[in-house]
Amino acid sequence: MKRIILAFFLFNFVAYSQTTDPKTNALSKEFSFNEYLGYVKKFHPLVKNADLEINAAQANLMMARGGFDPKIEVDFDQKQFKNQEYYSILNSSFKIPTWYGVEIKAGFDNTDGVYLDPENKTPTQGLTSLGISVPLGQGLFINQRMADLRKAKIQLQLNQAERKLEAIKVLYDAAVAYFNWKRNYDEVKLYETYNTNAQIRFKGVKELINQGDKPAIDSIEAGIILKNRLLSLEDSQLKLSKAKLELSNFMWIENSIPVELSDFLIPEEKLVLTIRETLKTNDLLNADFSIINHPKILSLERKIEILDVDKKLKANMLLPKIDVGYSYLSDPRYFQDYNFNDYKVGMNFYFPLFLRKERGSLKLAKFKIQETEFALSLEKVQLSNKINAQKIEIESLIKQRSLIEGLVNDNRAMLLSEERLFTFGESSLFLINTRENNLVTAQLASILLENRFLISNSELFKIMANPD
Repeated sequence: MKRIILAFFLFNFVAYSQTTDPKTNALSKEFSFNEYLGYVKKFHPLVKNADLEINAAQANLMMARGGFDPKIEVDFDQKQFKNQEYYSILNSSFKIPTWYGVEIKAGFDNTDGVYLDPENKTPTQGLTSLGISVPLGQGLFINQRMADLRKAKIQLQLNQAERKLEAIKVLYDAAVAYFNWKRNYDEVKLYETYNTNAQIRFKGVKELINQGDKPAIDSIEAGIILKNRLLSLEDSQLKLSKAKLELSNFMWIENSIPVELSDFLIPEEKLVLTIRETLKTNDLLNADFSIINHPKILSLERKIEILDVDKKLKANMLLPKIDVGYSYLSDPRYFQDYNFNDYKVGMNFYFPLFLRKERGSLKLAKFKIQETEFALSLEKVQLSNKINAQKIEIESLIKQRSLIEGLVNDNRAMLLSEERLFTFGESSLFLINTRENNLVTAQLASILLENRFLISNSELFKIMANPD
């Protein structure tokens, strides 16, 4: 499939900031998290597949409603042999199924022929009929077509809930990919800064050695830290490249065309300040979240409703099958005479003696309902506990980020102090490198904590399961 570089984003973003790459002087633009999620929601194939589930449920509902469509039936048989008409039989009917198993039927029959069965004989002008068929046992209050229609309506609501669950999985994975891209980008920028510092320090030490102010061994010390910085930078650039490719899995545009992330785009710098507003987790953190309308809960409740319809249908099978029908018959010319002495009636009766198959099916239906009810009760408890655990984690990460910022500031102050002492000849390059390593470690820990904070908010977003 064609891969397209996402350069057009450079001209189409509303929410962005501009920075300049110090190496290439190329103009970079901020690819905001909110904008990124918008593209995923609109164009990602798996999100579109989730929408197709709704369309499929609507098609199933249309099929179920077809069970109540009026029907026209025409049967025509004719036999001609040696220029003689043996028989000609026309049977036509118009049937209207109704909700409670009752069926209204209008018909017209016309027959002729020398060898016609007397049972099939009709008046010269044909025979009209208007009647009704009523189930008195099975099928009166619920039957297969009624059950199919009820289940199709419930299935539509079920698919709407499951569509949210499927979409939220994609959005969560997309969010984690963005956060990892931002983490690796920040690490690359951090190592670039300290690599530049290491190069400047290495040149300065060599000049001091040439002037006789420092021993030659200090150049080795400065060279070691420079090589370590280059090694860390190369490794972080590799991780950033992989993170970009991972992010590109979620980047699509119209007509299902995948795109790659442009090198000119950078992640949102102040994402920690906007993440809760973007994912709409502020309300959940500030108030109790009701799980009544949670898609997972609604999904299980709809499944129970579908199983309940099946249970009622199977319970109806315990009744005897009694179908009675009445049709008023008339010559078309005298249909208004209403001679109710001309009619046709019928009755069908069916009832198995032990009902073992029916009783077994009903028990299985009840067991399935109980099983789903147990799952619903468990899901309610698990959701509540997950939400509470996520709240606690986010609050803890906020405190940890405050502490790590203090550590970063303290280590930066220690490094500046050590550099000042070095200029006075009261410190060594080894101590400066040690202070700098401590600062780098603290800053990496700060980047990691920020990543954990962002992912924790996205996990809360996933638990809420509200992708819209």
